[in-house]
Amino acid sequence: MLGITQYISTTKLFILLFITSGAISYVVTPLVIKLAKKIGAIDVPKDNRRVHKVPIPRLGGLAIAIAFFLSTIFLNEVKPEILVMFAALCIIIIMGVLDDIYDLNAKLKLFLQIVAAAIITLFMVRIKFIANPFVPMEYFFLGYMSIPITIFWIVGITNTVNLIDGLDGLAAGISAISSMTLALILLKNGDYYYTSILIALIGAILGFLPYNFNPAKIFMGDTGSLFLGFTLSVISMTTTIKSAAALAVFIPIVTLGIPIFDTTFAIIRRTKNGQPIMQADKGHLHHRLLSTGLNQKQTVLILYMMSAMLGLSAYFIAEAGRRFSVFVLLADTVLIIYVLAKFRILKKAN
Repeated sequence: MLGITQYISTTKLFILLFITSGAISYVVTPLVIKLAKKIGAIDVPKDNRRVHKVPIPRLGGLAIAIAFFLSTIFLNEVKPEILVMFAALCIIIIMGVLDDIYDLNAKLKLFLQIVAAAIITLFMVRIKFIANPFVPMEYFFLGYMSIPITIFWIVGITNTVNLIDGLDGLAAGISAISSMTLALILLKNGDYYYTSILIALIGAILGFLPYNFNPAKIFMGDTGSLFLGFTLSVISMTTTIKSAAALAVFIPIVTLGIPIFDTTFAIIRRTKNGQPIMQADKGHLHHRLLSTGLNQKQTVLILYMMSAMLGLSAYFIAEAGRRFSVFVLLADTVLIIYVLAKFRILKKAN
């Protein structure tokens, strides 16, 4: 429990981080737009899968990353584990920038993501055990399997955020909502350090969003989506490990429910249709919502609301006992099915 003096000091730090990262992101983004145009980091619509019809600069994630890193100089302490995360993020950012300019080979990108994830797994944090959601105080210890499982989680979540980056402001907004959820849970658990990290991230995203929301002046590109996905995948593990919730394993899954749900169905859909898993298509959730007659803004706002609902559910799971947590998960499932049925998404998926 914080004393009143420490509470005021911590609150001031949160405000400082949020305002600083938001302001830097807002100021730097126009400069990144000019840079993207100068070096040819432009997203040119080459097929009907893309929603935008005119060339748009990408590389916007660079502004988010710069704002995030610069704002963290105000942290009271830079822990060694955070330096490890920053080092891994540098690999992701450099890869993202090069991909936004030159369109890197998919296998090379996957390899570099695995390298960055391995750095986190070996030197920062890993999933060492999974709590049995049905039996109190029972844990499945993973042993050496914790290494590949953690790498799979990091690489998987990194790419789920990348895959939903298909509409103006979608990935940025959902990442901000997910970050807010994780920040609230960590704050409740007394982890003010990682809460500070997330607040800096939220500010950086929101400072960028005015340029990215429809009609977008710039896309975040792979630089942004991979950066956000990687950061959220790492910090979400910390949330799970430090939570005493009965169903703690579901907290990051529910928090990141929209990208996980969309990616899971994309894999099932492509496998069923005999398509390569990594082959892009127009079957994503946002494409299906657009096909019902909604415009970009309406689609994005609906997905924001669904993400916020899942975020609220994740917070309740972190707070509640086993029975109520199960009820929340079931309620989420029913509500998502209802929303999809309401917009006839389920019928279109079959």
